[in-house]
Amino acid sequence: MANFDTYFLMKEADAIEYAKVKVPQKNWDAATMTCREIGDGNLNYVFKVKDEKGNSVIIKQAGSELRISKDMHLDTDRNRIESEILILQGKLAPGYVPEIYDYDTVMCACCMQDLSDHELMRTAMLEHKIYPKFAEQISTFMAQVLMGTTDVVMDHQKKKELQRKFISPGLCDITEALVYTEPYNDELGRNHVFPPIAQFVKEKLYDDQALHLEVAKLKMDFMTRAQSLIHGDLHTGSIFINEESTMVFDPEFCFYGPMGYDIGNVVANIIFAWCNGDVAGAEEFCSWTQSVIVDVVNLTMDKMEKYYDEHVTDTMCKTPGYKEYYMSTILADTSAVAGLELIRRIVGMANVKDITTIADETARARAEKICITAAIDFIMNRDEKKCGKCFLNTLQDAIRTVDGK
Repeated sequence: MANFDTYFLMKEADAIEYAKVKVPQKNWDAATMTCREIGDGNLNYVFKVKDEKGNSVIIKQAGSELRISKDMHLDTDRNRIESEILILQGKLAPGYVPEIYDYDTVMCACCMQDLSDHELMRTAMLEHKIYPKFAEQISTFMAQVLMGTTDVVMDHQKKKELQRKFISPGLCDITEALVYTEPYNDELGRNHVFPPIAQFVKEKLYDDQALHLEVAKLKMDFMTRAQSLIHGDLHTGSIFINEESTMVFDPEFCFYGPMGYDIGNVVANIIFAWCNGDVAGAEEFCSWTQSVIVDVVNLTMDKMEKYYDEHVTDTMCKTPGYKEYYMSTILADTSAVAGLELIRRIVGMANVKDITTIADETARARAEKICITAAIDFIMNRDEKKCGKCFLNTLQDAIRTVDGK
């Protein structure tokens, strides 16, 4: 039997023993317990343990290096941060994150609710499934968690305590490199550029100093503006979904940053889903994704404004006109980050399946050019994106530009 008082990377047999020790409330049927590793991410080892009585648990353990690159090392304390964040998010937005049963600072592992009745949203999008409640639900989650952790509504001392508590410099460094730097210069030679668009990427991204200037501004803003406790990696691979429920998980990149970072990530990943559906001729799905782009932006902003009105505590933030200014900055950040995410997932180190699984080279090249064209507009003209329809218009304008219409 394994001893869990010293850190080591678990195997499947270890995870079974770990579940017995850490989640005894399940009353496991030891004779029928099984385990399989289900993680396909770059940072962690994820196990599903179950028995024939219907009990199950997910065990997530932090490794000390990226699975895609042994040269990139990380602080395993991120598991503690992630567990505590999920607990906090569960209080701010009940029913939108998995329940945490236990987290262990020695093994750098947490035991959480099994969401097998949900499907990974990225997988569902690749199958062109439609979820009518998604925009309503994800906007509620973002509005309540993001606004609920700002200086606008929180006691400032308590907010600063959270800011100190939830910081992982190593993970922030990854974002600063893979989102805000390397897609524009490939300085470490780690970009993955689809060969048919290599010249397009050089002209539109690598050689555009005006674009670089705006991204530099955004990078410094990301690094210095502790606005809200953001998820930090809120894409469709960090969401479980079914017809009735949306569950957000994997917040290990969470820290205090610009709240538009999360909203923009959601928008960009819905655009990736649209691209895949468009190539497949999935008209109903594409129509739904377009409505989601509009609704996610509008509903999130509307709910944030309502939350602001109901919970604002800072005296100066009650000044007439300040709320409108504050919301306009969130919209601009949302637009900019939608652009950053579109670009980094097309040309950066971590590409996205919605695009890479497009088999036809011509269709894939078109999709990638649409994403990059829209992204540049989202970044360069971010202050002009005033509503959800503006975001959809940007995508539609990019389609016309690439298609020469």
